Amino acid sequence: MPASAPEVPALPVTFRPTRTRFVLLTVGAVMFVVITAVALLLENLSAGERSSFVFTAVLFLGVLTLLSRPKVVADTSGVSVVNITRTRRLEWAEILRVNLRPGDPWVFLDLSDGTSLPVLGIQPGIAKQHAIRDARALRALSESRGSSDAH
Repeated sequence: MPASAPEVPALPVTFRPTRTRFVLLTVGAVMFVVITAVALLLENLSAGERSSFVFTAVLFLGVLTLLSRPKVVADTSGVSVVNITRTRRLEWAEILRVNLRPGDPWVFLDLSDGTSLPVLGIQPGIAKQHAIRDARALRALSESRGSSDAH
């Protein structure tokens, strides 16, 4: 990411891949409706077979809903990183750097314990400019609220 001086957003702020989320939830809902309609329209299916169709539709919708979950919530005390199955709360001082390099699938946070945390809530997938803007805003917040004070 080029080093420009992005505007520091007002807190609290939530970053999420809105286009990706919209696509996943729309596809999940459409798949649920289509599979359920097929189960109800096929006359030769038993009740058990119909229920397995509906169960499969619910399973697809559940997986796509889970994949649409990632987000980052920043407030005055720190950042909550919500990835697919885990949520991690970080204090501002724990975040040393916000990285989104060319080719990265999402933002990575370099942390004070020497580890790196993937942040799936900011991903360039189908909205690259939106992700770059969000990554710059999160970097500006991190630099203004924590890492420069802690180190």
